[in-house]
Amino acid sequence: MIGLIMFLAALILLVVGFPVAFTFGAVAIYFGAIAAYIEIIPDGGTIAEWWDEFLSMFSMMPFRIESIMENKILMAVPLFIFMGIVLQKSELAERLLLSMGTLFGKVRGGLAVSTVLIGALLAASTGVVGASVVAMGVISLPIMLKNNYSKTLSCGTICASGTLGQIIPPSIVLIILADVFQLPVGDLFKSAVMPGVMLVGVYVVYILIVAYLKPEVAPAITRAEGVSYSQNLKSALIAIFPPLLLIVLVLGSIFAGVATPTESASLGALGSIILALFYKKLSWNLLRDASLETVKTTSMVFAILVGATAFSMVFTYSGADEIVEQFMVNLPGQKWGFLILAMLIIMFLGFFIDFIEISYIVVPILLPIATKIGIDPLWFAILIALNLQTSFLTPPFGFSLFYLKGVAPPEVKTTDIYKGVVPFIILQILVLASIVIFPNFYGFRG
Repeated sequence: MIGLIMFLAALILLVVGFPVAFTFGAVAIYFGAIAAYIEIIPDGGTIAEWWDEFLSMFSMMPFRIESIMENKILMAVPLFIFMGIVLQKSELAERLLLSMGTLFGKVRGGLAVSTVLIGALLAASTGVVGASVVAMGVISLPIMLKNNYSKTLSCGTICASGTLGQIIPPSIVLIILADVFQLPVGDLFKSAVMPGVMLVGVYVVYILIVAYLKPEVAPAITRAEGVSYSQNLKSALIAIFPPLLLIVLVLGSIFAGVATPTESASLGALGSIILALFYKKLSWNLLRDASLETVKTTSMVFAILVGATAFSMVFTYSGADEIVEQFMVNLPGQKWGFLILAMLIIMFLGFFIDFIEISYIVVPILLPIATKIGIDPLWFAILIALNLQTSFLTPPFGFSLFYLKGVAPPEVKTTDIYKGVVPFIILQILVLASIVIFPNFYGFRG
């Protein structure tokens, strides 16, 4: 039971607020020492033998760290992060939101629809959830509130649209899951397109239905005098075309097999610099700040990965992985029982901890069981990715909720944000359920 107690202890420390990477590493060392003590001392072993057993438990750690450093899949992570930060600092979101808002504003619910579409474009170009939510919260939220949009619908739309970067390629979550599952990143990117498009479509349909049934919740806005629809369309196309071209180059090169994800990530990083130059935002300060933020974010990811590696080694040594496997394999309904419980566990943990911790700690425990049952790993990875996206919205610790609250006007209360995201959480769960029930429709074996 040492491994299970260790998992619970790590979860409690994370909820309390201890740093993730140090929590995993410290818990691994502490419980590793306890596990070695239980293994050696009760049978008459000496302290020296206990120490040797403890050291042997982590004997493979240097080789694991070396393999992490040499992992070509993970090389794409800092490049895509850099691309997203440069585009965010180039005020890409502002340009897209302002142009699309004037284009769709005359439609009832049009501002909310344009926010969803911009969220999808930002997801495919930047993939930075925090930046997307903050940008749309600063620009789109005041405009929607000024035009008498419901606070709950406005907040829910912004939070949900901002989290699309978790499932729409090039997503950092998908790159991390590709590493954990040992699957080609390109295959995961291709498989995530359909669920991502479905999610965007469901959001848009929901907003249009709400706007139709309750016109006062999302009224149409009048276009500025002297500005024709063709002028609005032209300005929108000018704003959309450059990032759309970058998306096509980055994802198209992967899907066509012309470039590896790492090569396409470097292309995206270069493309983001060119776009910043095109927008007349390129400067030494921009590149320096983007580089520093990239280093900080990447360091966090890799530090968590090292800590998670130590954690998994002790977890396996304690035999907890076998206990979990026996329990999950013997569930009623086998595959379906395992899938339902696995999704519930990930969703529950998403209330409290980040997607990176879940990807490196929980998923490696579930993956061997899924393989043993015969579940398509590509299908399982997409289900997890979509589930992890939901964790950004779920109260009380959903990151998107904090991002929006930080930039929302004073009249927007936390309860407005919580109420606003509930329908979108339900929509995400419905899309997740559709992928579970109809895998063939999305191109999976099931």
